[in-house]
Amino acid sequence: MPLRWLIGVAAVASAFLAMDSLRLFSESPLLDFVITVQNHYYYALMGLLLPLCFLIYPSFRSPKSLWLDGVLSLAACCACVFFFINAETMLDYGWEFSAPAYAVWVSYLLWALIMEGVRRSGGWVLFFLVLVFSLYPIVADMLPGPISGMSSSAAETASYHVMSIESILGLPFRAFAQLVIGFLIFGIALQHTGGGRFFINLAFAMFGHVRGGSAKVAIVSSGLMGSMSGSVITNVLTTGQMTIPAMKKNGMEKEYAAGVEACASTGGVLLPPIMGSTAFVMATFLNVAYTTVALAAAIPAFLYFFGLFIQVDAYAARKGLVGTPRDELPSLAETMKQGWFYIAAFMVLIFLLVYLQREAVAPFYATGMLLVLNQLSPSHRWNLKDGGAFLVATGKLLMELLTIMAGVGLIVGALSVTGLSGTLVNDLLYLAGDSTLLLLLMGAFTSFFLGIGMTVTAAYVFLAIILAPALIQGGLDPMSVHLFILYWGMLSFITPPVALGAFAAASIAGASALATGFKAMRLGSVIYFIPFFFVLEPALILSGTLWETLFATIKVIVGIILIAGTLQRYVLGVGFLDRAGPLGVVGRALVIIGGGLIALPTTEVIGINVSDATLIISGGVMAIAGVLMSRSEAADREAPTALTT
Repeated sequence: MPLRWLIGVAAVASAFLAMDSLRLFSESPLLDFVITVQNHYYYALMGLLLPLCFLIYPSFRSPKSLWLDGVLSLAACCACVFFFINAETMLDYGWEFSAPAYAVWVSYLLWALIMEGVRRSGGWVLFFLVLVFSLYPIVADMLPGPISGMSSSAAETASYHVMSIESILGLPFRAFAQLVIGFLIFGIALQHTGGGRFFINLAFAMFGHVRGGSAKVAIVSSGLMGSMSGSVITNVLTTGQMTIPAMKKNGMEKEYAAGVEACASTGGVLLPPIMGSTAFVMATFLNVAYTTVALAAAIPAFLYFFGLFIQVDAYAARKGLVGTPRDELPSLAETMKQGWFYIAAFMVLIFLLVYLQREAVAPFYATGMLLVLNQLSPSHRWNLKDGGAFLVATGKLLMELLTIMAGVGLIVGALSVTGLSGTLVNDLLYLAGDSTLLLLLMGAFTSFFLGIGMTVTAAYVFLAIILAPALIQGGLDPMSVHLFILYWGMLSFITPPVALGAFAAASIAGASALATGFKAMRLGSVIYFIPFFFVLEPALILSGTLWETLFATIKVIVGIILIAGTLQRYVLGVGFLDRAGPLGVVGRALVIIGGGLIALPTTEVIGINVSDATLIISGGVMAIAGVLMSRSEAADREAPTALTT
């Protein structure tokens, strides 16, 4: 109980600090007499949240560990208080390059405590990666040419890591402190006020009656909740408890139901308006407003979810699945009556984000409105226990993300102080030669590999420093490059052998983990191509004229219909493509290739000068030939041809 109180108090204090740093209360901050420089706020935030890591994630499951964890927690608090008190002096006298001995020793302490916090909250893989890079400046001059850099002494490295604004307090941490906190609180408030149940009921009321309706409900509800939570696993374990049983009841195989949920939850992190925490870090890296990132991500996210819808619809048509009778579904009018304030809070958030361009303060206003309206609702009103659970969940999530961002900052700092980031960029460009496609393939593989063992944000930050500059120097659009890295970092959640999102869904469905992973990989197949489409055709991220954007989007939509439908052997508007034997296999392959050619963007960037008309005509001819080859007599049997039938 004392720990829950401590977490709640830390959550409230962190929220008030974040709001005060944004001048949300008045023109002058409440803590002007204490916080005179921005570093004061950063160290205060760290002092509130980092100590919780050692209490929430104990070192051993025994009473003896309480003393060790308590000492580590107190040490973290004292170290942050020290730097909070000396923040202004550090800036005035440049302590990050020339600190007094006592400050260096406290830097060693905070460095070690952050590393231990990363191990507990981020796992061993992230811990070892951060450890290697954070120690790298000490031995940089002793390593082989391609990975050598300017070296620093241990004391200089510790001082730079802790007291500069390029390492622990670097871009990832500053993005968290300045932008992310409010959106995390809004997402938690939405979940704890019943937003998850509302969105599921709303999706059932809208789509539950159509064929494959339960799976389409999972796509909509999990996509919306994933956008707010920013965590694939959390989303699977919450919305999946309701959507997976509904899909199984509707006649879907358990592996298929789990795969749909995994794909939808993964896509939620790519879906505006919130997109989890990584999008805010991306905005900071690109030095653009968050709304710019959200708008750029809108069409790719729509294409991904459209591909899921097409696959689910084709699967339902092939299996002869029908929707749930309307009398067994929630009433749309009643659902809106009970949860209208969720929509109102969303509208306020979007209005402040898009129209007023107040992305930093928007989530705080939206959260305040949501909590007030929630207390006026007799069916959703909180009691003291509910309010406490909300504060504890907030404190835990803020602590976890702060610790990871501080740890990832150590990687940023090491690359910055040694100059290795520039060296690696030049090496990548040399290896790829003039081939942008080869560089993209290298980037895709690296993003996927890092996404296996690291959080999405950690993998993104690492690659945004190392890989993104090389791709940009190769002539690609900066926004599309950063989105490309984000998309490929997400793929590890649905791709075996790891596929954590699919494995979590399999545990709910009682299905084989590996079989679910392959189902999810097939269902989410569109996501493997979309990043290449928008990185080679910037019009898909709104970096072009209206006509270019419409033309590129329509081409990809047609390609997705052909590819996704063929994977399920049923193409919308065409019918069944289920001829057996080699002829049917070749025909379906031709349809997929034809769809890919139609969707393929302008290819001059990879050295092939082929016009759009040539691609569309050749792709169309191949698709038609493939349809004729793969249709059988069974293709003429009756089947609904509309997604809503």
